[in-house]
Amino acid sequence: MIKVGIIGGSGYTGGELIRLLLNHSKVTIDFVFSTTRSGMKISNTHLDLLDLIEMQFTDTINPEVDILFLCLGHGNSRKFLTENQFSSKTRIIDLSNDFRLKEDANFKGFEFVYGLPELNRESIQKAHHIANPGCFATCIQLALLPLAEAGLLNKDVHINATTGSTGAGVMPTTTTHFSWRSNNISWYKPFTHQHLGEIEQSLQSLQKESGTLHFLPNRGNFARGIFSTAYTQYKGSLEEAKSLYKAFYQDAVFTNLADQEVNLKQIVNTNHCHVHLYKHKDQLLITSVLDNLLKGASGQAIQNMNLMMGYKEDLGLRLKAMIY
Repeated sequence: MIKVGIIGGSGYTGGELIRLLLNHSKVTIDFVFSTTRSGMKISNTHLDLLDLIEMQFTDTINPEVDILFLCLGHGNSRKFLTENQFSSKTRIIDLSNDFRLKEDANFKGFEFVYGLPELNRESIQKAHHIANPGCFATCIQLALLPLAEAGLLNKDVHINATTGSTGAGVMPTTTTHFSWRSNNISWYKPFTHQHLGEIEQSLQSLQKESGTLHFLPNRGNFARGIFSTAYTQYKGSLEEAKSLYKAFYQDAVFTNLADQEVNLKQIVNTNHCHVHLYKHKDQLLITSVLDNLLKGASGQAIQNMNLMMGYKEDLGLRLKAMIY
């Protein structure tokens, strides 16, 4: 059994991480760190964990844990690793955006590998530190990577993606408040979303020069999940496109090419990403859906942990959707 520590366990991603790790056969949770809730029962914050965990949040760390998950707000992981020391054997998986870009990946002796298994599986298996991808970034990359590998992203790509309110974090804001969000939809950060950098970085690793990404993120009136559509000019047939995607994802454990149209209920509460292709004249429409808290965050973090530790990639992650 390996010992795991979680930093910042009171938010949505921290709660999902605890829930998944409690059912992982190779893991013992050693501590869950929180400066604001130290001494409080974890199940009093994450009510779904009632009778599943008796631990309390703590404000002390065990520097000898085998795996450390950082579930901190963006910008805070750097500060935490500067102020705290861990054993050289401790592997770190960071869920913030602090180390995702190549220019940020080397930090005070830490070398972070970008943790998208469908793109970097072999590097992840050898890595000591992982930068877990963003939720929008995961959903959109999985829609476009096969085209980039084939050198077919030559024209502009138009992306429209809608995320649930949990994507904004646990602290309430004017745009996550139920009265505002319910029966409502709105865009935010049009064409400038922070996940664009990591998406472009991954695409350029497969196709050096590609079309411009025009990304419009939306706030949905649901709690969890991302529904993304992307379209671009494509001269081949639909069957040729399907062959590209099937070949690219033939060894992917959690990314599936669907014959029928996809929807959020298929993937919420799972670690899967479903992708669907549709051709209209010279435009290829790629729809991708995933759970922003699982394949877009905590589930993918455990997928990365499994790869790093030599476990089966899907260990502890074979979760089923409830579509009715």
